[in-house]
Amino acid sequence: MLHAIKRPHIAFKGWSRLSGKIRVVDRGAERQLMVHGEILSIYPLDGKWTKVRREYWWKALEFVALPRRPTALLVGLGGGTQIHLLHRLTSPRQITVIERDPVIVRVASEWFGLDRLGKLEIVCDDAERAIAGLARSGRRFDYVMEDVTYADEPDIALPKLLAMVPLVTPRGSLVINRHRHGDPKPMARTLRLYFRDVKIRRVRRTGENTLICCSRPLLSRAADA
Repeated sequence: MLHAIKRPHIAFKGWSRLSGKIRVVDRGAERQLMVHGEILSIYPLDGKWTKVRREYWWKALEFVALPRRPTALLVGLGGGTQIHLLHRLTSPRQITVIERDPVIVRVASEWFGLDRLGKLEIVCDDAERAIAGLARSGRRFDYVMEDVTYADEPDIALPKLLAMVPLVTPRGSLVINRHRHGDPKPMARTLRLYFRDVKIRRVRRTGENTLICCSRPLLSRAADA
């Protein structure tokens, strides 16, 4: 007996001046946030996060050492997949998110369960301006995830990444999500001037994500960054 394949259900359609076409699509038990046809986040409607273990959101947390109660800064919100994972894998003291688009913030809250996770600090501003403001105020984080320069050319992305170095605590980590077609090696060489430990991690052989995992900033260089 053949079983009918469920067609994707569009739970929400919208448009943003900053992000363009936004859709929330339910594919079986998986909810996806899609912007310009790209999947930015996934959220299991049945509460089973097993599939996410293979994806970069989980691997980024697995590849670095996190304290039991970390402070975290996420640059780029999407649907907030990694916020859910931080709560599953740790007991975060504080999660701060930089997201320039208020429409994305609203969609993540209403459709991806962020309104049920407790207090979040959301800075709704351009990433460079928000990062500079956090640095001026002396903020530091145990875990910084950078997810907005994904497809930028290295010479464009690198100055933005170096601006984040002073935000990392002495034993903390900065994880950078890069498209696999962009060569991460030159970027990693520069970042080794600012961190004691820099590793390049391919998420999956058939996937598009490569992570640059930087841990334990060199304090003398962090100020120069």
